Amino acid sequence: MTAKKRIGPLFTDLYELTMAASYHGHQISSAATFSLFVRNYPPGRNYFVAAGLEDVMKELEAFSFSDVELAYLESTGQFKDNFISFLSGLRFSGEVHAMPEGTVFFPGEPVLEITAPIIEAQLLETFLLNKIGFASMIASKSARCIHAAQGRPLIDFSLRRTQEQDAGMMVARSTFMTGFEATSNVLAGKIYDIPVSGTMAHSYVTAFNSEEEAFRAYSRTFPENSIFLIDTFDTLEGARRAATVALEMKQKGKTIVGVRIDSGDMVDLSLKVRGIFDAAGLAEVKIFASGGFDEYKIAQTILQGARIDAFGVGTKVGVSADAPYLNVIYKMVRFNGRDVRKLSPGKATLAGAKQVFRCLDTDGRFREDAIGLRDDHIENARPLLEKVMENGKCIKSPPPLKVIREKFKQEFSRLPEDIKSISEHKIYPVHLSKRLQKTQEGL
Repeated sequence: MTAKKRIGPLFTDLYELTMAASYHGHQISSAATFSLFVRNYPPGRNYFVAAGLEDVMKELEAFSFSDVELAYLESTGQFKDNFISFLSGLRFSGEVHAMPEGTVFFPGEPVLEITAPIIEAQLLETFLLNKIGFASMIASKSARCIHAAQGRPLIDFSLRRTQEQDAGMMVARSTFMTGFEATSNVLAGKIYDIPVSGTMAHSYVTAFNSEEEAFRAYSRTFPENSIFLIDTFDTLEGARRAATVALEMKQKGKTIVGVRIDSGDMVDLSLKVRGIFDAAGLAEVKIFASGGFDEYKIAQTILQGARIDAFGVGTKVGVSADAPYLNVIYKMVRFNGRDVRKLSPGKATLAGAKQVFRCLDTDGRFREDAIGLRDDHIENARPLLEKVMENGKCIKSPPPLKVIREKFKQEFSRLPEDIKSISEHKIYPVHLSKRLQKTQEGL
């Protein structure tokens, strides 16, 4: 995979740096453990999918302040020279425990915990929340779409509507990780080795004197991979013209892959378009649909009997339209050898370095989770957090994206059906271990 450009430690909120400066000025440098978790569910959600860890590990290994970055901080007039000098030699030296990407998790469960000198751990907060929060939000949304599609292929069409380039890249990666077949994002295809897919735009059709002429031209350019957009003028007439060109190709030993509908009543149109192609002896031609699809529209369209073979899914997934943020939290839970917690009403945290344990039923499905202390042992339960960095270095190479994809598929198959639901809110059972509960009571 091609290396991504370094983000750099200035990708942070100012107060992370002012706290760090104060810690430095008062010679506060002991080890701190910070825990990253999602506090609660957005509307309609029953689970989350962990994503973004690979980028986190690469950024932490490369963590350092460049001369240009230090000169900028100095120019603000807010930081003393000795602090700027300290930052010049700062590197991440801590350890990271994290859930592997593709792991299903639930509110309150730490997805990642960092233990490092407090300044290092503090300066990472904004980056971690941004990276893990966004990637996991999109992975969770796309997993719901995969479930709703009931085995029909989905393609990421979101790039033109995502919030800028970096978001578009992360959407392509997170959607493929959770089961999308391809992306329209060519750069993501190159960097992440994701299959790329696309058809044509309405502008292409209107550049010719007729739909048939446009379809013939496209089929000559791509005789093995043609998908015709048929709703530029009249969808059913477009389907008939596409069938005419498809039959011409068939006489030459070629066939179109399919047609795409981007507007109108998807159920009614797909049924009629299917009838046109079947009557012409073109049962092999697939029907693709795009235009405002998310898990809800996919499920409704299938329920109503649409004859759609695959969906192009764009805006509503690329921005997670119905739940555009996660209430993701990064809080200190241990400092200088003592457990610490926050007690603010509605925002209390769990003290102590932790582990998450997953208990399975006899059939291999998830039964319940337990949040425990890092050194807890729970019988017949699988620990989810793995140590991935030590002394500031990766000790476990991130797996290839296709391996993560397969891991998620297996993981998702073990999730109870009612928790997978996109129409009902169900609570998966998560409890605290006895030792973790006792730790909270003792503070």
